[in-house]
Amino acid sequence: MKYVTEFRDPKKAQALLAEIEQLSQLLPISTAKPLKLMEICGGHTHSIFKYGLETVLPESIELIHGPGCPVCVMPRGRLDNAIALAEQPNVIFTTFGDAMRVPGSQKSLLQAKAQKADVRMVYSPLDALKIAKENPDREIIFFGIGFETTAPSTALTVLQAKAEGIANFSLFCNHVLVVPALEALLSNPDLQLDGFIGPGHVSTVIGTEPYHIIADKYRKPLVISGFEPLDILQSVWMLLKQLVEGRCEVENQYTRLVNSGGNRVAQDAIAKVFTVRDRFEWRGLGEIPQSGLKIRDEYAQFDAEVKFVVPNRQVADAKACQCGEILKGVLKPWHCKVFGTACTPENPIGTCMVSSEGACAAYYKYGRLSTLAKQSRSKKSQVSV
Repeated sequence: MKYVTEFRDPKKAQALLAEIEQLSQLLPISTAKPLKLMEICGGHTHSIFKYGLETVLPESIELIHGPGCPVCVMPRGRLDNAIALAEQPNVIFTTFGDAMRVPGSQKSLLQAKAQKADVRMVYSPLDALKIAKENPDREIIFFGIGFETTAPSTALTVLQAKAEGIANFSLFCNHVLVVPALEALLSNPDLQLDGFIGPGHVSTVIGTEPYHIIADKYRKPLVISGFEPLDILQSVWMLLKQLVEGRCEVENQYTRLVNSGGNRVAQDAIAKVFTVRDRFEWRGLGEIPQSGLKIRDEYAQFDAEVKFVVPNRQVADAKACQCGEILKGVLKPWHCKVFGTACTPENPIGTCMVSSEGACAAYYKYGRLSTLAKQSRSKKSQVSV
């Protein structure tokens, strides 16, 4: 199958690993002071653990997991707002499935549904618009979450609702932007990073240009990567090559899908419907300036925060949960005291264990728990493919 088997070739993986090993020996790094590369996207984190990439890289290279999971970065207060909207009379609240089990301060959307709130899982915002057409006497709210990847489909749905005059549809907008989050990370003195594995999905929309501030201002190399094991290994190799040669650039490994300008149609839809918020709260990162989207005034009739009263409170995470530190890359999931014990996918305390892109879910799903708990990084002679 094209773009699957050829990107899981063990021989090519071994060749890349040999070159990564050679390059790593040319850098002033060691097991005690490893090179720290952050993969921004949760999809990369899952691929890294699915294929065992963390066990075959040199011990002097450490992969750090970043805030690229859109469900994980949403603070508890915004979840509470969503639940409050879902419990409004005459409301049908629609959401993607991975947001249903994320715990708020008192309950999740799934628990609200069990308590008779009309919460429905949808596969796209257009499904929510269809429900609005089928239920003209009800108010339908779509829970808009995600980075620039999902924002275009939400924007196009609002435009379609406007064009068709569907007045009982609205959006609870929680779309966020990736580059301001990276800037917030680089401003954190607790976290020392040497480079970034850039998000592939987001970059299909925004292209490569927005990342240049990371290389130019913060002097950190960034390589936009695909999601197969060879994609990620090649991206690590490209980052090491930059560091060995003394370069600091934005490079694109994912050329089969990403170009410099991105998807102009998607960008235009976002710009037409949304504007940037002055500030937006992120789990673990706090309030980040210019990091979230909100609906423009001309589309206020579709803004759930205008139509309905929401609490808009800031709510601290559960004391036992360390998702915030994990999202910042300061801690690994196994450092959390409740990881794999009190906090599991069946009974999650934090968002990182719920989402299909969460770092804790990746560590838990693909095993190696005893190894990880001991912080052992035993190396294997071949990549698991």
